[in-house]
Amino acid sequence: MRLTVSLRIALLASVAASPAIAAPQSPAITQLAADDAAAGAAAEASEAAAEDAEIVVYGRGETRQVTEISAADIRLTVAGSSPFVTIQKLPGVNFQSADPFGVYEWSTRISIRGFNQNQLGFTLDGVPLGDMSYGNTNGLHISRAIIADNIGTTRVSQGAGALATASSSNLGGTIEFQSRELQEDFGIAANGTYGSQDTIRGYVAIDSGDMGGLRSSVSYAYLDAKKWKGVGTQRSHQVNAKASYDFSDSARLTGFVNFTDRKENDYQDLSLGMIQRLGYDWDNISGNWPLALQIAGIAANRGDVGGFVPRTPRPQLGTVYPAPIQTADDAYYDAGGLRRDWLTGLKLEGNLAETVTASLQGYYHSNRGQGSWFTPYLASPSGNDVSFRTTEYDISRFGFIGNIKAELGAHTVQASVWYESNDLNQARRFYDVTGATVPSTTALTYQANPFFSQWDNAFSTKTLQFSVQDSWAISDSFTVSAGFKGQDVSLRARENIVTGRLALGTIKNEDYFLPQVGALYKIDENNEIFANFTQNQRALIAAATSGPFATTQAGFDAIRANLRPERSTTIEAGYRFTAGPVRGVLAAYYVDFSNRLLATQNGAGIVGNPAVLANVGSVRSLGVEAGLTWQIIQPLTLTASYAYNDSTYRNDVTDVNGAVLQAIAGRTVVDSPRHIGNIELAYDDGQFYARGNANLMSKRFFTYSNDQSVGGRAIVDAKIGYRFASDSRWLDKIAIEASVTNLTDHRYVATIGSNGYGFSDDNQTLLAGSPRQVFVTLRKDF
Repeated sequence: MRLTVSLRIALLASVAASPAIAAPQSPAITQLAADDAAAGAAAEASEAAAEDAEIVVYGRGETRQVTEISAADIRLTVAGSSPFVTIQKLPGVNFQSADPFGVYEWSTRISIRGFNQNQLGFTLDGVPLGDMSYGNTNGLHISRAIIADNIGTTRVSQGAGALATASSSNLGGTIEFQSRELQEDFGIAANGTYGSQDTIRGYVAIDSGDMGGLRSSVSYAYLDAKKWKGVGTQRSHQVNAKASYDFSDSARLTGFVNFTDRKENDYQDLSLGMIQRLGYDWDNISGNWPLALQIAGIAANRGDVGGFVPRTPRPQLGTVYPAPIQTADDAYYDAGGLRRDWLTGLKLEGNLAETVTASLQGYYHSNRGQGSWFTPYLASPSGNDVSFRTTEYDISRFGFIGNIKAELGAHTVQASVWYESNDLNQARRFYDVTGATVPSTTALTYQANPFFSQWDNAFSTKTLQFSVQDSWAISDSFTVSAGFKGQDVSLRARENIVTGRLALGTIKNEDYFLPQVGALYKIDENNEIFANFTQNQRALIAAATSGPFATTQAGFDAIRANLRPERSTTIEAGYRFTAGPVRGVLAAYYVDFSNRLLATQNGAGIVGNPAVLANVGSVRSLGVEAGLTWQIIQPLTLTASYAYNDSTYRNDVTDVNGAVLQAIAGRTVVDSPRHIGNIELAYDDGQFYARGNANLMSKRFFTYSNDQSVGGRAIVDAKIGYRFASDSRWLDKIAIEASVTNLTDHRYVATIGSNGYGFSDDNQTLLAGSPRQVFVTLRKDF
């Protein structure tokens, strides 16, 4: 605890006032990046934005499939939107959310090349964000880590991330977020948005400018958006602060402190049967507490719910649910998610010699979270047939990242080390709810004084990862890179309160040789070919809501002998080209991944019964990707992408004796659409600007047996805006714009797997996409 407090005090002292943003770098400082290729791509992105307003960069000079977008692209979406909304235009990226901003965390899902969200790696300015799972076990979502307006670039490695990436979950690719640059001069940026569902969203940032080597900034963002159906809201407060100090042309100290307080009411999870019977607009009955009590009482009379708390007999309610409700799971009263985070970082970087650079970075993250649900499955001791169930989170993690790079003639040698200690407490608790006409609490209230704890466990994860890599420029046109990383992850699970509900014990994941080999051949200055081979693993997770400990002790003991980290081997090759105003990439890949862990729900997902785990062997993915940007004329740009992906399970689920329990060999991986396409037309002449974007996707399966699926869909978004020109510094760059999401008002299923996946049932694991939403924004940029 002393280390935690000292680190936070040191960071606050170094920051004083400024948000998650990186200062412009001198030529010497520019060489400090641990991944030289990443630095080169960032420089290319800046040059492109300045010269031809290009906002998609196709990774020129990389030995891997890499694509990058800039802050200019984020500004083309609704103000405050998740950066995931912008990267869904990139080849092979599948992003879904049930809200128009893409920040409703229960619903947000991103996958790349058949790898789902918790099999990817995520970082912000190098700081690991974990796997971004809703259960909040080892990090935090990007929508809480930084204000969207403060993101400078987003870099997607579809197949394999850089070896130095601080992630133990990047079985597939990585998504690296880089904060925007601090301004050289004092300035203020702000925007305000109003729109559908009485949405109010605001942002303001103040940059100090350069004050003798010191730059700082502070920003604040607020969101209050009513749900597009039912009763409830998404509400958040965010503060980002950051400062940097240049000691000389070759040394810099940077620190940041980011705070977020988010509260959001949930949408009702649906099944296909519910959509057919009740429609896409069906939701929780949050505005009708007496009806919620009536449904719970009828469920008790029918024997659909039980629990150890004695229930008051209510024969007057009968045993027939009020139409159109048919089960207690059709209509819950309310649910919600609460998250409060502090994320801090401090980085020192500089030149050790003329051709040697190094950096050392420390970070700390604390989180308090609560998942809320008014449940009919357990009565309140005071007499109501509904109680208040929570899943509570408490994270305290810190870590250190070190990088060194040496330019040795034709060789560029890099080494990195990353250590993290993560302490997680998770508890499932129940609270009494009183009141006959309105409940005594809300889903957006942190609870106290539970009457029952179903489980209360503590988890510890210690991660040590290192890497070594050499990039050899054999000639001006041919470069080969080779390296490897090692990983040692130790997990421990114990009980804070003895309940015996979940698995306990220790697990160690270690592999000290995970190689990566790549090659780049430049045909000429406009054309190049790349190829890459990578092996990786996803370390197991220590948590009560995911991973091997999220089951019973008997279930854990049964699978423990076959419990292995998921592993992948990726081979990819591609061609990048520039032909006048056209730039693009074509790539193909083969992925073989083994020790695939499947978790199936036992009962209704929201009830939270321990999952059933199975090691189902391997998965194979084959695919091709294409991306294209064409500047038709100076103000008009066309961006398009297409990806074909064939991901299938290669083994059946069997018992210890080899008997087939579930025949899924040859079936398509859940939430893995075979076709993804995107086309966007953007116009910007300096004053008038507009954008139209269409995102297309084929059907997706949400059962392992592939007997349940949701159909394909095409979603169109649009924006139109005008900038007012002025000779005044304070009135320049003011703009007004209108944005529309789901322009055609298409009704569709956005998220699948919100409550996990089953083998063959029509589970309540779907979330409807939002209908057409309209927003107007007034903004002033730096």
